[in-house]
Amino acid sequence: MVLEGSSEALCPPPSLELRPSCNKNQPSPPLGSGSQSHDALCPEDKEPIKYGELIVLGHNGSLASGDKGRRRSRLALYKRPKANGVKPDVIHNVSTPLVSKALSNKSQHSISYTLSRSHSVIVEYTHDPNTDMFQIGRSTESMIDFVVTDTAGSGTGGQGQGGANGEGGQSAQSTISRYACRIMCERSAPYTARIYAAGFDSSKNIFLGVENESNMLQDGSLIDLCGATLLWRTPSGLRHTPTLKQLESLRQELNAARPQCPVGFNTLAFPSLAQRATIDKKQPWVYMNCGHVHGYHNWGFRKEKAGSSAVALTGGGGTAPATTGERECPMCRGIGPYVPLWLGCEGGLYLDAGPPTHAFCPCGHVCSEKTVQGWSQIPLPHGTHAFHAACPFCGTWLTGEQGHIKLIFQGPVD
Repeated sequence: MVLEGSSEALCPPPSLELRPSCNKNQPSPPLGSGSQSHDALCPEDKEPIKYGELIVLGHNGSLASGDKGRRRSRLALYKRPKANGVKPDVIHNVSTPLVSKALSNKSQHSISYTLSRSHSVIVEYTHDPNTDMFQIGRSTESMIDFVVTDTAGSGTGGQGQGGANGEGGQSAQSTISRYACRIMCERSAPYTARIYAAGFDSSKNIFLGVENESNMLQDGSLIDLCGATLLWRTPSGLRHTPTLKQLESLRQELNAARPQCPVGFNTLAFPSLAQRATIDKKQPWVYMNCGHVHGYHNWGFRKEKAGSSAVALTGGGGTAPATTGERECPMCRGIGPYVPLWLGCEGGLYLDAGPPTHAFCPCGHVCSEKTVQGWSQIPLPHGTHAFHAACPFCGTWLTGEQGHIKLIFQGPVD
């Protein structure tokens, strides 16, 4: 399934206005027809032409195990040295598809649609010199350009993407297809990108979209792979987002302001982007119900049965302590979660390059106000039947009235 957006969705307006849509009113080119490495560039071009980028939601800049080869959290699609696209050619209406020459010819790409026991449609495909093809799926075979595995979000209260009892928890067997979908990009301006995929109904019959829907990808389109969600960003859309260098500059500006804990008066500092997997002793923490930023302290518990004051933290995801329970803010006496703050490191998920003044609830990922407002209004796919707003950096389901909080820093007292 594709949730379609527009170029305006990720830039000027206050929110991502994405609309649900299905796939598509034309047969997909046959999966497994082969492709070239995504690293290939066009030698005749002074600068490589970028069609766009695919970003896997729920990863804060890289996979937990690290980005390696075709298995990564973000992939840029560039114009290939030679076109490898395919297009429909000859269509056969046959009664005995299993003995059809089109299906038995291994050098001929084709796909068969069974309409009844005595009627099938076979579509033969031929080389398309005007398009580049990129294939996405769980398979690690060479024809797959982007290997995507299930994303396990941290969730909250057993209800997030890592919840148990079948409520969206990651199953032992991947729910992502080996050949999930493919993207066809036109090699000439405006370099239109289209997605091709299909699903199966309860009778295991293939089905495509209704006729008034489009499979054209726009900046902000979301692609649901039933186990992971991809975000499509165009080059023009990415120009409004911060680069890794700019994010590092924003981090340094935050630290240069010398924010202090209003109780302990110790100076706080966001760790470097390379150290985002480890809690630092100067790490800023926040009371989620009020936004007051503190250094870590082990007092203020309101639920004595929640466990000891020791925290059990998971690196990288920036999730809340596992056994802290609710805490009382010493500044305003507000009661709520108390979590460490993490800077959002995936610039492609930002909606602008504004200062990191807000954080998602309850995970504590920090980014711009426009970014938290936009993503908190988008119900992301969860399993096959549910939608829920989630933090794009870790996949945690958003909580609270707005799903985000404005951070209140204490400046230096000197």
